[in-house]
Amino acid sequence: MKIVVLVKEVPDTYGDRVLDLETGLADRGASERVLDEIGERALEVALTYAEANEGTEVVVMSMASDAAATSVRKGLAMGAASAVHVVDDALAGADLGVTARVLAAALRRTGYDLVITGNLSTDGSGGVLPAMLAEHLGVPHATALAAVEITGEQISGTRATEVGTATVEAPLPAVISITEALPDARFPNFKGIMAAKKKPFETLSLADLEVDVDPSAAPQTIMTTVAAKPPRTAGVKITDEGDAGDQLAAYLLENRLV
Repeated sequence: MKIVVLVKEVPDTYGDRVLDLETGLADRGASERVLDEIGERALEVALTYAEANEGTEVVVMSMASDAAATSVRKGLAMGAASAVHVVDDALAGADLGVTARVLAAALRRTGYDLVITGNLSTDGSGGVLPAMLAEHLGVPHATALAAVEITGEQISGTRATEVGTATVEAPLPAVISITEALPDARFPNFKGIMAAKKKPFETLSLADLEVDVDPSAAPQTIMTTVAAKPPRTAGVKITDEGDAGDQLAAYLLENRLV
């Protein structure tokens, strides 16, 4: 079985996010760049299955700039057999539609039995890419899974609903996405880090994928306005002289907080 795991480099989840005021896009150089945790968990699902099922190949795939190569290689250090990195200047600012089309082309080229993704990234939080990929590929999808079971012929799992838990299943090939209910990812060890340097790492362009993306024909993203976050103010201090409750209520009403 061949499992392809989609991973994404994002600004550090615990750091401050900064927007480029000229482009309206995240300034990824303003903070540490890391693999998104949900993508690491998706990789853990694939690696756990591979360890228990001989002959399983795990591939990490990402669409990102050249600078993301180090983050993608972390997936190799964790245990993936190979990596595919889609890089092209024309993809800067790509929206979900373009991203899905390009990644679907890369998946067709690489081949797959199962595609595993996180349910949504911590930077874009779109949450629709897995379903869009499945539509492009013409395969079933099962999204937002809190538990996953993989066999040689199908995947099954559970997802939380408003009224309880739903059990879903789909035949392979398929696309699935997982939530943070799945186990934490393993840490790369020294042996894995050294081995990652020798593992196949394929870099693909739009020309390699035979995909045409022309940002001038239709905007990939539409920015209306962008501004820096206003500085934090000192706030209002209320001194209790027996009427603190009244002052607090007046403040909440004045600022339309109730």
